[in-house]
Amino acid sequence: MSEALPVVEVGPVAHGGSCVARLDGQVVFVRHALPGERVSIRVTDRTKRYLRADAVEVLEASPDRVTPPCDLAGVCGGCDFQHVAPEAQLRLLGSVVSEQLQRLAGIEREVQVEAVSPSLGWRTRVTWSTTPDGRPGLRRHRSHQVVPVEHCPIAHPGLPDVLSHRWDAPQVEAIVSSTDQQLLVTDATVPKDLHVDGVAGTDGARRAGRTRLTERVEDHDFTVTGSGFWQVHPAAARTLVDAVLEAAEARPGDRVADLYAGVGLFTAFLADRVGPQGTVVSVEADTQAARDARRSLHRHAQVRLVSATTEQALRDDADLRRGVDLVVLDPPRTGARRAVPDVARLGARRVVYVACDPAALARDVATFAEHGYRLGDLRAFALFPMTHHVECVAVLDRQAVGSE
Repeated sequence: MSEALPVVEVGPVAHGGSCVARLDGQVVFVRHALPGERVSIRVTDRTKRYLRADAVEVLEASPDRVTPPCDLAGVCGGCDFQHVAPEAQLRLLGSVVSEQLQRLAGIEREVQVEAVSPSLGWRTRVTWSTTPDGRPGLRRHRSHQVVPVEHCPIAHPGLPDVLSHRWDAPQVEAIVSSTDQQLLVTDATVPKDLHVDGVAGTDGARRAGRTRLTERVEDHDFTVTGSGFWQVHPAAARTLVDAVLEAAEARPGDRVADLYAGVGLFTAFLADRVGPQGTVVSVEADTQAARDARRSLHRHAQVRLVSATTEQALRDDADLRRGVDLVVLDPPRTGARRAVPDVARLGARRVVYVACDPAALARDVATFAEHGYRLGDLRAFALFPMTHHVECVAVLDRQAVGSE
């Protein structure tokens, strides 16, 4: 006779998508649960400070619980919130951002997360792993085990048809942009009946077409090489550009620093706003992204590209050290911890911070406060529907000496 599984009362959602519960006085982070539910759990990981667990059976369900649109929900590690009604997903994401701001920055702020359509069929870049017998799939949560996938509801319908083929590659990355398709494979033979605009790989792989993609946002085209970074939701680039431009309030003639600039998405639109009398210093450390930015931004005479880390540029670039009017920064998930003091020393009237991790954002907002910048407007977007990820655009304004 199998041992009965423990039962817990589920509390609030935590950063990372799990909900908090307690088992024999110890904190448990429970996946696939919702606040207010009563569930039986299977413990999957133990540490000295907390447990991780999966909800196995829902004994008392939340009214926000729905039937997942994917048969692999709870098995594949790709989605956290397939079991959550769309409106409730937004509330959960907002509560996480609010909690991080309160806990790490001491700021009480109710955050309303904005929905971005579509909520299914949105992921334009997917890296498929393969099983030992060549079936494409995705990994289980916190595991190397590959779950074969026949259909992924969040995958963009325009992606190359990877799933109907067998592969002799450990990974196959499928990409679709606003103008092209691309397939990236390693040490593999690409099926002859798989039609795609560009195929890139090592020796032994079929190569064809373009291995650079064009991403179009309004009247700007951006070159993205291979698996270089670009937002995976088709509406994300336009959404973030609009939010950043609204937040920045850039003026003609402004001097702007665009930090962690990637292929120059924000740089191009900021250059339009500051005009020929202004300047935009666009800083990116990744060599290939910097090359792509050069291809995309060559017609903007007011843009100066700096291929360096943000920390290096802030320390060594003489033009930047003279100060700027405005800063836009879009750091990686880990945030901008080391750069914040030097960003503050630029003396910008406003910093616009684009963040994909609410904990890193809250931590850096607290550091900016120590250097005279206070959080103003903050918008949050559900750019990764069915998951716990949320994108924020925060305004940090420089306070006058002696102001509260």
